[in-house]
Amino acid sequence: MQEGDESQWGKSPRPGDDPGCEHDNSAMTSPSPTASPRAPAASEATPSPANAATLLEGIAALPHLGVIRAQGEEAAKFLQGQLTQDFMLIPEGRARFAGYCSPKGRLLASFVGVRLAADDFALVVSADILAPTLKRLSMFVLRAKVKLSDATAAFELRGLAGEAARSALGVAAPAMPEPWTDQVQGEAHAVALYPADGVPRALWLAPAGTTPPEAATLSEAAWLWSEVRSGVATITAPVVEAFVPQMLNYESVGGVNFKKGCYPGQEVVARSQFRGQIKRRAFNAQAQTPLAPGQELLVTGEDQPCGIVVQAAPSPLLTGHWEAIVSLQAQTVQAQAPLFCGPHPVQSAPVPYTLRDDL
Repeated sequence: MQEGDESQWGKSPRPGDDPGCEHDNSAMTSPSPTASPRAPAASEATPSPANAATLLEGIAALPHLGVIRAQGEEAAKFLQGQLTQDFMLIPEGRARFAGYCSPKGRLLASFVGVRLAADDFALVVSADILAPTLKRLSMFVLRAKVKLSDATAAFELRGLAGEAARSALGVAAPAMPEPWTDQVQGEAHAVALYPADGVPRALWLAPAGTTPPEAATLSEAAWLWSEVRSGVATITAPVVEAFVPQMLNYESVGGVNFKKGCYPGQEVVARSQFRGQIKRRAFNAQAQTPLAPGQELLVTGEDQPCGIVVQAAPSPLLTGHWEAIVSLQAQTVQAQAPLFCGPHPVQSAPVPYTLRDDL
């Protein structure tokens, strides 16, 4: 995909397509590495933290997620050579957020990786891409002493929000848990996620049949909305191979380690980072129309899309409103150009975390 050819967003690259961040384009300006580029003012209907705190409390079932298990004495080494994060040197009490890229640096999947034992890892992934991701990873096992399997049925997965998350993570208010902290209780793991509107969240994983934490029931819809509000996108089928990691800010949320060894697409990812050629970034957005992953965003008078919807959910607080994580050209955001999805206006806003410059 050429940098200026936005028509291929959301589609698998063709042989010979450019990875999208390599060439200089003097007409576009890279965003500041320390803060999200300026965005149009959010709608007055933006949910308040107080409303979010009231809504996001309890425990949610997560049927949209699945688990790939990697077991064997070379499991860590294998994952080290395939994913964007370091699986050889995971500190005690930490989980990993990682991407799986094509040779062109495009994200095929994203994972929350949990170390169950020294030679045993659970990779939590979107269920709609689990099978093709497992198949592709298995192609590269070769003689490595590792076994990969679909272990979704072997685990309980829950989303925890509010005090339920604090309790599982062992963090008292008003302190916020550090993202990707892994609190282990017996065979259960509670992994701290990025918060949503200041509300702490956690991913809870335990062997099938384990009794989940006691908490009020949180709907799956509310949980999916909290994922969008966190600003940290999950790769799903409609956006496979649409982005290099930096287009989703993965390097700023612990998803990329630039000091580890090789993995598929590493050269593209590193070149994009260190040559200052990141032309697109992730933003939060909202619209008064349904949004869905893979939808293209345009500016009035332009034929080529300037962005794509990565993840979306209806707002449980505002009837008729949808919220999303979108990947946009930085130039479009800095110019405060009006965005549209079809005929419907879309308003962008900065993500709720700082883009890092200390990598």
